[in-house]
Amino acid sequence: MLSEPSAANKVADYEADTSFLGEWGRFQQRVFFLLCLIVIPNGLTGLSIVFWADTPAHRCMLTAHLNLSAAWRNSSIPLEEDASRGGDLVPSKCFRYKLENLMNYSETGLLPGVDVNLSNVPKEGCLDGWEFDHSVYTSTIVTEWNLVCDDSWKTPLTSSIYFCGVLTGSSISGQLSDRFGRKIALFGTLALQGVSRFIQIFSPNWTVFCVLYFIVGMGQISSYMVAFVLGVEILSFRARTIFSTAGTNLFFCLGYMLLPLLAFYIRDWRTLILVLTLPSCLCLPLWWFIPESPRWLLSQGRIEEAEAIIRNAAEMNNIEPPAVIFCPLQNGVKTEDRRSYNICDLIRSPNIRWISITLWVIWNTLVIGYFALSLNTSNLHGNVYFNCFLSALVEIPAYVLSWAMFHWCSRRMSVFASLSSGGLFLLIIQLVPAHLVFLSITFEMMGKFAVTTAFSVAYAYTAELYPTVLRNTAFGACSMASRIGSIIAPFFIYLRTYYIYLPYILMGSLTTVAGLLSLLLPESFGMPLPETISHMQQFPGCCQKTPYILTHTKEEGKAVEVRSLVRRSKSDFKQMSGDEAHV
Repeated sequence: MLSEPSAANKVADYEADTSFLGEWGRFQQRVFFLLCLIVIPNGLTGLSIVFWADTPAHRCMLTAHLNLSAAWRNSSIPLEEDASRGGDLVPSKCFRYKLENLMNYSETGLLPGVDVNLSNVPKEGCLDGWEFDHSVYTSTIVTEWNLVCDDSWKTPLTSSIYFCGVLTGSSISGQLSDRFGRKIALFGTLALQGVSRFIQIFSPNWTVFCVLYFIVGMGQISSYMVAFVLGVEILSFRARTIFSTAGTNLFFCLGYMLLPLLAFYIRDWRTLILVLTLPSCLCLPLWWFIPESPRWLLSQGRIEEAEAIIRNAAEMNNIEPPAVIFCPLQNGVKTEDRRSYNICDLIRSPNIRWISITLWVIWNTLVIGYFALSLNTSNLHGNVYFNCFLSALVEIPAYVLSWAMFHWCSRRMSVFASLSSGGLFLLIIQLVPAHLVFLSITFEMMGKFAVTTAFSVAYAYTAELYPTVLRNTAFGACSMASRIGSIIAPFFIYLRTYYIYLPYILMGSLTTVAGLLSLLLPESFGMPLPETISHMQQFPGCCQKTPYILTHTKEEGKAVEVRSLVRRSKSDFKQMSGDEAHV
């Protein structure tokens, strides 16, 4: 007989003891849709910088009082090669001909290009500011604070600062959620996100705006991650699969698709941010309708609270619960389960260390590809609003495909196939002739489709690989590691000013390599969610230090073998029969 409960038995018991609730009752439906609603604000605001930080066409300003003829006023801006347009000559955005010389030429009646060779005229910067094209936007943070030319680096840095906040939120929220609960962390970060974004509207300068944007990033990623983990832990297997691969992602995509629609009608950046703040605030009353995770409560030894939630769920589903829901097996929580875990546990043993490192590399690559391609929509040929909508639209079939792959296919092969194909599509772009613009956009959208599919599968795959005691911390660590990619993703797009295909070459190569690395991860298809570190799947090459023990339980009158991982002493194995212990 086993003196202590094994991790596998605890997993099996939780799934079995809550199976009487059914797969899709009112309780599961309410949790599913309310958590999905909380994700919509993330889709609305996560990529809104595409609009309120876009750089309109601009040129050096010429004050009205200047004594210049019409010919010299029209020729005051020199032409220069634009690398992002294949080396075409375009009017300079940052220089003008020196006004002192132009006024002398104008006063003497000389004509540009006829009497004066413009290539010999000295140049100067935009000393009087810039004229911006207001046909697309009434105002953006670029037009308000002149983030162009020598200050153009501030625009991608704005995105990077936001992702630095995401990095910080990823590292903090996971541990807070594992320590204080999913529900408190979820609504606390929702409130933080809404308040900081509202204050952001009144930013007097770019520095204050970025400080507040950093806080917005902290709240936004935290609320998404905690909502995701909460749904994974509450819902049953089939509902959990739909929620983690299609549910949250489709609702995120819904918010993403609404973004260009709102931005089309709201062209002022302050008003746009105000409107985008409202959905987060409207989610706060859901506190009274979303329960805490029973799995998390059990991992903390709070059995009574977990039972109360399950009994309430049974009442909502019109099901009579058993007298005792969680048998004493869960009450005998071992020291391993009751102690506090932190991020250091993700690298403490070789098995979890290599799983974590591999996932960190994959997440990092996925984030670079996803955000770089999403932020690049304003640089594509055509209407910026339509391009953004198209970028959001291709995510819908990607999420549907990820759900199908997650439901029927190997996790490892799903990630490999989608990453590899995404890298291939991005590498092909450089081979497309320059005049076939729409073909290039098609391949870019196919790359976005493949990367989004891989991202969706990897998110749910990660939840299956890590145990309950570390799941949210692990999510936070994966997100934290991937934020290195999100921080540099805006500068990937910035590289197109040097060579238009350079971002695609780098992203395609990284994505292909990450696809190959995914083959090293253990398979989790059809496995129950692990509760403790000892029940995690094994990384190739890591020795199995914990013996496999086959125990037998009764389920609906049939004998079921449960393979569990329990650390036993040598004397314990000597007492077992040959059929019972398999090392």
